[in-house]
Amino acid sequence: MKRTISIVGLAAWACASLALAQAPATTSTQISARPPAAIAAPAAGFRAEYAAEIDAVGKKLVDLAEAFPADKYGWRPAPDVRSVGQVFVHIANSAATAPTLLGMKKMEGISRESENTVTDKAQIVELLKKSLANAKSAGSAITDADLDRKYKAYGGEMTGRQILVRIENHMHEHLGQAIAYARMNGVVPPWSKTD
Repeated sequence: MKRTISIVGLAAWACASLALAQAPATTSTQISARPPAAIAAPAAGFRAEYAAEIDAVGKKLVDLAEAFPADKYGWRPAPDVRSVGQVFVHIANSAATAPTLLGMKKMEGISRESENTVTDKAQIVELLKKSLANAKSAGSAITDADLDRKYKAYGGEMTGRQILVRIENHMHEHLGQAIAYARMNGVVPPWSKTD
């Protein structure tokens, strides 16, 4: 029995060592030399799946933002908590900014301060749409090899894949918040309506 475990352990160690020896080194200074415009949109794989997920969560976010009456955009469940409009602007600002961690240029026309200065429903919905397209393009702006590269992000290092997942997760997190706000205001999310 002991001999079997030793052989299995040795084989596992050898496989891991071989994989590490063959893996390309990644550092935070490695960035794709190709400009984002030169990288083809992914047809399959993680980057294509990322784009599809951004489309899916983005559609729900825009549909819900459009379903909210304009007079409810200032509603908040408690003092010192983001209002309906501020939640959507917060999502837009993150989608406009987070892709810069991968070397993309920041989308213009929105900043952290926009949460307090942009209050018009139509303007918020438009910013949301543009920022979602910006976040989606992050999946095309890097290569498959970039997914495993390390980037300085959020006070440490993350792979390109982790950054894309973080962008997506942030949208889902605040979609849940917006759904709760909607239900508290009698707004039914459009995709959950029954005929």
